[in-house]
Amino acid sequence: MKNAAEYLENRVFEARRPRRDLQPVVAYAEAVQAIEAALADAEKYKYLLMRALRRHADDLAGLPQLAVSAPEASVVPMYGLEQAA
Repeated sequence: MKNAAEYLENRVFEARRPRRDLQPVVAYAEAVQAIEAALADAEKYKYLLMRALRRHADDLAGLPQLAVSAPEASVVPMYGLEQAA
């Protein structure tokens, strides 16, 4: 996945403000296009991740279930009920 700078890589130009050095600047329209490209990539990666998770869940469903041999234990609070209030 790209980082934020890679989406703005070809859209940055330098401008000089009065009495200052050159500073990187991005036009508003270019920034909007970069954000739209990033969102489209995020949707693609989300789709790929969800597909991989579904495949993994299907693979796990085909495996036999392992028996859990650990005995059940009760949960005891570390503090008294009067301290909880």
